[in-house]
Amino acid sequence: MAAPGAVLVMGVSGSGKSTVGALLASELGWKFYDADDYHPEENLQKMGKGIPLSDQDRIPWLCTLHDILQREVASGQHVVLACSALKKVYRDILIQGKDGAPLKRDESGKEEKTAEDPRPHHL
Repeated sequence: MAAPGAVLVMGVSGSGKSTVGALLASELGWKFYDADDYHPEENLQKMGKGIPLSDQDRIPWLCTLHDILQREVASGQHVVLACSALKKVYRDILIQGKDGAPLKRDESGKEEKTAEDPRPHHL
C-alpha cells in the first residue's frame, strides 16, 4: 500500500497538533505545515481580540491550505498538516477545495483535480 500524499493532524486548540505534526513529519522525512501560519491578517486581528472566527472567516484560509496541499502532493512531496479542522466541512475543503471537485491520482501516482461529471445523475 502506498503512503498517503498528506496526513492531517487535527484537534482542539492546545492539544499538541503542531508538536505531534512536526515530530511525525520529521520522523517520516516529510514536509510539515502548521495551518496557523497561513491565517490572513484579518483573522489574526480577530483572534487577537478574542473574537471567534466564523465559517466565512475560515473558508479562504482553508482554501489556501487546500492549494498548498494540492501543489505539494502533485509535485510528489508528502506532507503533514497540523490544523484544527474540527468540522467535516472544513476537512472537505482541505481535501476537495471549495468547488468540491475530488482529488485523484494519475498514473504516475500524483494527485490531480478531476473534472465534474457532466452527467451527475448518470449511473
